[in-house]
Amino acid sequence: MSLTVQGPLLLAGAGKMGGAILKGLLARGLDARSVIVQDPDPAPAVADLLADNGIGVLPFIDELTQPPGVILIAIKPQIVEDVLPGLAKLAGPQTLILSIAAGRRLATFERYLPRAAVVRAMPNTPAAIGRGTTVAVANAHVTPVQRALANDLLSAVGEVLWVDDERLLDPVTAVSGSGPAYVFLLAECLAEAGRAAGLDAKLAERLARSTIAGSGALLEASDLSAAELRRNVTSPGGTTAAALEVLGGEDGLQKLMTAAVAAATKRGRDLAK
Repeated sequence: MSLTVQGPLLLAGAGKMGGAILKGLLARGLDARSVIVQDPDPAPAVADLLADNGIGVLPFIDELTQPPGVILIAIKPQIVEDVLPGLAKLAGPQTLILSIAAGRRLATFERYLPRAAVVRAMPNTPAAIGRGTTVAVANAHVTPVQRALANDLLSAVGEVLWVDDERLLDPVTAVSGSGPAYVFLLAECLAEAGRAAGLDAKLAERLARSTIAGSGALLEASDLSAAELRRNVTSPGGTTAAALEVLGGEDGLQKLMTAAVAAATKRGRDLAK
């Protein structure tokens, strides 16, 4: 079943994440003729996507006259308040405002669009390959139909989860939004540890990448918890047990990860003030 939107879909911001979502929407059957992009300088890969699908680009928002059915805000968070006044003039009474601008609260949008239906969402970078995880929260003006539409739009790039308390988006960002960086760091560290143990650099890199990718796929496919899967790999007195004694020590991985997520959560709250 093709994805449809009542009225144009305006994508404000054609960077990597905005482009990833647009690519997913087009793959789900959204009519490219219903899409309008506003960005003075789209990312090169997104510009190619737009050109290939015949999607027009507006350098300035005030060039659009028809109220959009959806305004997808994918701009940098630091320019949100510069752009919102123009968007407020475009939004009709039925327009859904869907924001993926990191750290910008619902209250920011409601200041310029006091009666608008606004969904704030936090996707992560695996959205680029359709394997993202997005957590969303809706304001009081979002109807069940609009929430379902937002869910359909966001699910074009992966799984969608909803929360009722906007404050949870800060720890969500710290876990899933920033989480891919933690995994990539683990891959870096694992490869470097392999090199330190005597492996060729290319072999160590390949082993680290494939092990993390394969383990992630197993975790997703299995009904077992992460803890159970870990125990299944760990023979008493074996090599894995020896390594886990180091990683699970008093100052080990759990303590570091808890501190890292807490730091990211605090930073998210600080940036939103």
